[in-house]
Amino acid sequence: MRSLTAEEWQRLRLAGQIAGGVTGAAAGLTVLSAGVLLRQAADARRIIPMAEAPPPRGDGVYGPKFPGKPLSMVVLGDSSAAGYGVHRPRETPGALIATGVSRRLRRPVRLHRLAVVGSMSSGLQYQVDAALEYEPEVAVILVGANDVTHASARTSAVRHLADAVRRLRSIGCKVVVGTCPDIGAIQPIKPPLRWLARKWSRQLAAAQTVAVVEAGGRTVSIGDLLGPAFEADPVRMFSSDRFHPSAEGYARAAAVMMPTLMAMLGEDDRAPATGTDGVRSLPEAAQEAARAAGTEVAPAKVDGRERGPAGRWAQLRRHPWFGEPRLWFGHRAAASFGAGPVPGVSGRSAAGAVGWTPADHQTAVD
Repeated sequence: MRSLTAEEWQRLRLAGQIAGGVTGAAAGLTVLSAGVLLRQAADARRIIPMAEAPPPRGDGVYGPKFPGKPLSMVVLGDSSAAGYGVHRPRETPGALIATGVSRRLRRPVRLHRLAVVGSMSSGLQYQVDAALEYEPEVAVILVGANDVTHASARTSAVRHLADAVRRLRSIGCKVVVGTCPDIGAIQPIKPPLRWLARKWSRQLAAAQTVAVVEAGGRTVSIGDLLGPAFEADPVRMFSSDRFHPSAEGYARAAAVMMPTLMAMLGEDDRAPATGTDGVRSLPEAAQEAARAAGTEVAPAKVDGRERGPAGRWAQLRRHPWFGEPRLWFGHRAAASFGAGPVPGVSGRSAAGAVGWTPADHQTAVD
C-alpha cells in the first residue's frame, strides 16, 4: 500500500474521530481502514460529476406588477443556493423563493444571487462583501456540503457562517440559513464512508444552528429532506447530471424554508406557540433539528428571559412539505400537504402556508 500524504492523514484522523462516535469504539483508524475510506472517496469523486457550466443567475425583479418599492433579497452559499443542475432562471431556489415572497407580500422583490458553485463557508465573507452593496433586507444562505466533502475544520466553517450572519444582521438584514444537508444520502458514497459523512453532516448542521441563532438569524434544517423522494422518484427529483436536484427538488427545499422566511418578514400566519411546547435550550434544539429535516430553530423566551441554565432558549417548529405528513411535536398532521388544514397553521391548507405551489415556478418571471 502506498504511503499517505499529510493531508490524507489529517482527513482520516478526523474520519476516525467521527467513526468513534458512530461505532462507540476508540477513535482512530488502522492503515487498512484508511485505505478503504480513501478508495471509497476516490470512487465517489469519479462518479460525482464536476460542474461543467455556471447555473442560471435568476437575478432581477419578481412581481414587477405589484406596487411599492422592491424588497432587496440576496441568496448566498454554494451550488445548492445557486441552483446548479437546472437550466432556467425561474427554476433556481432564489427565483422560487423570490416568487413566493412577492406573492405573499404583494410587493416586488429584487433578487441578487451571489452564491458560488463549490463554495465553502470560508467563501461567505466575499459573498457578504458583494451583498452589502445592495443593502439587502433579507438574506437566504445555503452552505455546508462542501465543508463536509473537503473535510474542512468544523469550528472554522461555523465561525465563517456566524461572521456572515452577524455582518448581515448589523445592517438590519433578516437572515435564514438552510443548514448542511445529509451528505450520507448521496448514492455514490457507500458505507462506511457514508456513515462518516452522515455523522459529520449532522454535527455541522447542529453547530451551524447554534452559531446562527446566537448571531441573530434563524435556521431550517435541510438534512435528508430530499433523500427519500430522490430514491422513490429519481427521474423527477434529479437533474440531468443525476446528482444535483431538479427544479422539483429545489422547489421542495424552497417550500420548506418559506414559512420561516415569511415569519421573519412579519407574515407568520401559523398558530402562535403557546407555553413551552417546542422550547428547548439552543444546543438541544440544534441537535433535534439536525435529526429532523424541515425543522425551524428560532430564538425564544421563557418567563421573559432569553437564557436559561443551559444557555439561550430556542423554539422548534417543523414544516410539512408536498404530500408528506409530519409530526408536530407529538401531533400527526391531519392531512397531507395541500389536502386540507395542517395543525400549527391557522386555517390555511399546507400549500397556502407556503404561499405558492410547485407549478408557480413556471411563471416566476414575466
